[in-house]
Amino acid sequence: MPRVPPTSPTTGLPTAPHLLHTLQGHFVDPRGRTLLLRGVNLSGGAKAPPNQPSWKRDGFFELAEDGGESFVGRPLDLDDGTADIHLARLRGWGFTLLRYVVTWEALEHAGPGKYDYEFMDYTVRVLRKCKEFGFKVYMDPHQDIWSRFSGGSGAPLWTLHACALQPRHFTATHATMLHCEHPTPHAPDPQSFPAMIWSTDYQRLAAQHLFALFFGGRNFAPLCLIDGVNVQDWLQAHFIDAVCKLAERIRDAGDLLDECVIGWDPMNEPSEGFIGHRDLREIPKEQTLRKGTCPTGIQGLRLGMGDKVDLDYYEFGSMGPRKTGTVTVDPRGRTCWLSEDDEPGGVSAWGWRRGEQWKLGMCPWALHGVWDPATGTCLRPDYFAHPPDRPDKDVVFVRDYWLPHWQAYARRIRALHPEAILFIQPPVFVRPPLIPEEDLKGRAAYSPHYYDGLTLMTRHWNWYNADALGLLRGKYSSMFQALKVGESMIRRSLREQLAMFREDVRITMGAQYPVVIGEIGTPYDMDGRRAYGYTDGGRYKGDYSAQQRALDASLSASDGGNMLDYTIWTYVPDHSHEWGDGWNMEDLSLYSADDLRPTGRDNPFAPNATANASSTSIATASSSVTSLTAVQPGPTSPLLAKQLQPDPSMSALSLALANSPYLALPAADWATGNLYRFLTNGARAPRAFARPYPTATVGVPTDIEFDIASADFRMTVRVKPEDAPTKLLGDEEDSDGADADRDAEGNLPTEVYIPVVHYASDALLRRGEKKAKSGMGMGNGRLRSKSSFFTRSRSQLSLATINASSATLVSALVDIDVQVSEGKFEIDGQTLKWWYPVPAPGAAEATYTLRVRRRLGPIKMTRE
Repeated sequence: MPRVPPTSPTTGLPTAPHLLHTLQGHFVDPRGRTLLLRGVNLSGGAKAPPNQPSWKRDGFFELAEDGGESFVGRPLDLDDGTADIHLARLRGWGFTLLRYVVTWEALEHAGPGKYDYEFMDYTVRVLRKCKEFGFKVYMDPHQDIWSRFSGGSGAPLWTLHACALQPRHFTATHATMLHCEHPTPHAPDPQSFPAMIWSTDYQRLAAQHLFALFFGGRNFAPLCLIDGVNVQDWLQAHFIDAVCKLAERIRDAGDLLDECVIGWDPMNEPSEGFIGHRDLREIPKEQTLRKGTCPTGIQGLRLGMGDKVDLDYYEFGSMGPRKTGTVTVDPRGRTCWLSEDDEPGGVSAWGWRRGEQWKLGMCPWALHGVWDPATGTCLRPDYFAHPPDRPDKDVVFVRDYWLPHWQAYARRIRALHPEAILFIQPPVFVRPPLIPEEDLKGRAAYSPHYYDGLTLMTRHWNWYNADALGLLRGKYSSMFQALKVGESMIRRSLREQLAMFREDVRITMGAQYPVVIGEIGTPYDMDGRRAYGYTDGGRYKGDYSAQQRALDASLSASDGGNMLDYTIWTYVPDHSHEWGDGWNMEDLSLYSADDLRPTGRDNPFAPNATANASSTSIATASSSVTSLTAVQPGPTSPLLAKQLQPDPSMSALSLALANSPYLALPAADWATGNLYRFLTNGARAPRAFARPYPTATVGVPTDIEFDIASADFRMTVRVKPEDAPTKLLGDEEDSDGADADRDAEGNLPTEVYIPVVHYASDALLRRGEKKAKSGMGMGNGRLRSKSSFFTRSRSQLSLATINASSATLVSALVDIDVQVSEGKFEIDGQTLKWWYPVPAPGAAEATYTLRVRRRLGPIKMTRE
């Protein structure tokens, strides 16, 4: 690993002691340790205002037409005490990175240039809370299918009106599928909205039209002017201005940039729209997600003008999409375009003036000669395949249209956040274009998304799968060649697919930049929502074994030699079994309040007491509570039943646990009685995502493997002379206390997250038993225990590290056997610290190995 640069590559100023770096394919801390940043998207619930999930029709259009609703309260509620509990849970699962979801609508819902500063200030408060819990954050300007009003999330309603669309007629014209109007606006049954049918909406008229104007309006729609400028420039300027207003607010907070907010994603999962379509009379072969009615480009345009059209109908089965027939769609004369009556005198109620050549009531693409509404004939089927001024040139969307927008966005963000790590996210599964180093400036990361598509579409963990990314990238000539049979082949294929992202970076950005899988996850409503007790007479209620296998396969693909960072999609605080994440019947949240279990011994998923329970005494947590004061919860705070007056030694986690109303935790004995329960209660398949990994490594981790069944973790690290950790001048102890961990030779430890979920001590599992006596057993030497993995105080118990090739470490939280090829180690809460020699200058590199297992064997669950 190269030395941490003393000056910033973006500003030329001395690097701050808290700055993370992007070097040789990894994030690197200020001391030169290699980081793996793993975390979660917070939150899928932020796609809509509070109390307005996608299935709710009441007020859906009306509120937005009146200026929209506030998103204050998203993604976390700061007023009822639950934010601390949710963040403590995420931290306890070992997550250190948050992808923070915020929508354009949340920032500018009232109209062009009318910003919701109250929401921005609320966002600053939530970010400060995230900082308090030690998270690094990158901001995600999120969209799906452009907007809530075109079947997804993201842009405010007025952007659709600006593009001459009338969303109230989308359902009739099949311009998109709206959850709250499915199957019809007059007789909605949103529970019947098929899973993932929204994915086809990207290939329906609304999204195709909106993205074509946003990215390519100047080339393809020169007649579409608003306030004298092309609609492309008008839309992009408003989007970038809105995000930058939030960036200004975060900058002006004074304590968030770089210390907490490390960077910015561009627009989430951008779409090409019509741009690049070779023939509007055919469904593009790249459109692999086909479900429900699937119009061609020209069929969508005809429907948008009110024509009756016969559409192909697809079902997505275990072998992918299959055409099952045709469906006749008759809009009965309704069109999805605004009429001249909607903008009397050419002036919108939102305040803009439309160009005279942009005639309302007519499809804009007919105005540009793409098709003839009188006959329904497609006049220029390849209109979007070539720039109109260069008919000999083939369109490459990411190079010609996405990259210029990203560059404009990046310049504005860097002006406000000079040290921002800029994330690169082109359309899903599309390799980014070549990006000049003068744009990247040494501080960037590639943030593609990856889902196991077959599992996501079928809601079933199958015994076979396909190399979807390889198929799209031309690795195979047929689907049969891409087929993978058996779990071992599926897991190997997933790892090979994720390895392609490393190659993408090498080709287009340079090997120095890391890869963060921005979204990865698996659905929890598998097999007819069997785990919710909806089938088989409730026999499988609470059984997330299939979800665990699927998610473990995806996350394991990031391990091995890939060493990828990731943020799992998603964590939704108000998830429910009935409505899932609250958006289009999606159900990927790692947590659900509906999965909170009784805390007594009637819980069918309580861990079995290990047969050969250790006789070793276990140290208790020594934090104490000075007083508990009952308070009356306010009308908006039904969950906050008591308030803790904390002892100064108590951590943020202890405080949150003591405040937890649905666990009723004894504030002084959570470590021996309740941490395991807290981290598993409400969690869905936590053994798949609360997994061990090196959070900070002296050198470079070259291989990590974790066997979920045996709780067997292995790690290999390569160390070179230049990997000796840096000592920052004039800083005896940095803000997180890293220098306090240096050994006598000045070495810092490699730190490995050891999850209680897999390695809980036997005493911790015996939740109802009497607190264990103070003291600690170990295989060799003495060991400290702490009440928290947040605090770093060493005053409570004496410390002696173990200097041996193997030993048993038993603490209040975990009970593990550790084997190392060299070095010494200790356990500190859920962190294993491992010191080893760094080769002297001129010496050959060294390779060290670590193995961690639970001393009493893996924790068995009664259901299994």
